[in-house]
Amino acid sequence: MSLAISPAARDALADWLSALTSLRGASQATVDAYRRDVTDYLAFMGEHLGGPQGIAALGAVGTRDMRAWMARERGAGLGARSLARKLSAVKTFYRWLAQRDGLEVTPVLSARAPKFQRSLPRPLAEDAAKAMIEAVGSTDDRPWVRARDAAVVTLLYGCGLRISEALSLTVNDLPLGETLRITGKGDKERIVPVIAPARAAVEAYMDIMPHAITPGTPLFRGIRGGALSPRSVQKSMEQARMALGLPATATPHAMRHSFATHLLSAGGDLRSIQDLLGHASLSTTQVYTAVDTARLMEVYDAAHPRAQLPASATSSDRNSDTAAKD
Repeated sequence: MSLAISPAARDALADWLSALTSLRGASQATVDAYRRDVTDYLAFMGEHLGGPQGIAALGAVGTRDMRAWMARERGAGLGARSLARKLSAVKTFYRWLAQRDGLEVTPVLSARAPKFQRSLPRPLAEDAAKAMIEAVGSTDDRPWVRARDAAVVTLLYGCGLRISEALSLTVNDLPLGETLRITGKGDKERIVPVIAPARAAVEAYMDIMPHAITPGTPLFRGIRGGALSPRSVQKSMEQARMALGLPATATPHAMRHSFATHLLSAGGDLRSIQDLLGHASLSTTQVYTAVDTARLMEVYDAAHPRAQLPASATSSDRNSDTAAKD
């Protein structure tokens, strides 16, 4: 497929990815995803238009060409969400081309992403989150492993960390103070408060952790002493959720969702929660208002007197209400 990409287009892609890294601080995972998405697009256009396309030819891509590409992607089984992500990468690349080379890229930028239903985060209830912290790692015979897993999950829930952020901590971050400097997606730094139970959980783990402690080594260690893997934490939580009868959505990331949702329920404002989570956009954080509203409606439906009435009585009440309004 790479033969269908012209050297000029390949060089432009490399320059754009370099700019994303140096100027916007994009993470390696983001850069890799953009590279794959735009490479696939460029290869398709080369085949679709009859040969490798130079920069000027890429600027001549029209609405029908974009529709052909999107139809090919959907025909290959790509879901609406994944196609929307690919289209976003292509548009970002074209905006950069327009600024660098003065191309007219309206047909590409005007391509509409397919609609899809955004799934809401699935947090745990407060009592379930606490039960998870107590149960995680309990099936392991080694006290230090149980303490380690409890410390990791406590940080996820108590500080709203991503699993990658928790596992990137080193002994240089010790002793934990009242705040912690976290480097998140795109190498963006944020300061998060560390609650007392999280500090206590990490201290309890470090007191019995059997591996040597030297500067720069990972805070959370695997059985053989290397860095603890995300899969180990996921497996430990899988065992705990099965023992507790929790749904399959009780994952490490669900603890972060739980942190945000419970904070919002307690009166936290969206801007503060955005900063604590490290979201680049407030719209990403606003999804938790939908979660909170959905949960409120569940409580309302279960507790409202009308929910306890027979259907006929409810219908009668509605008729009475209508007559009163009239």
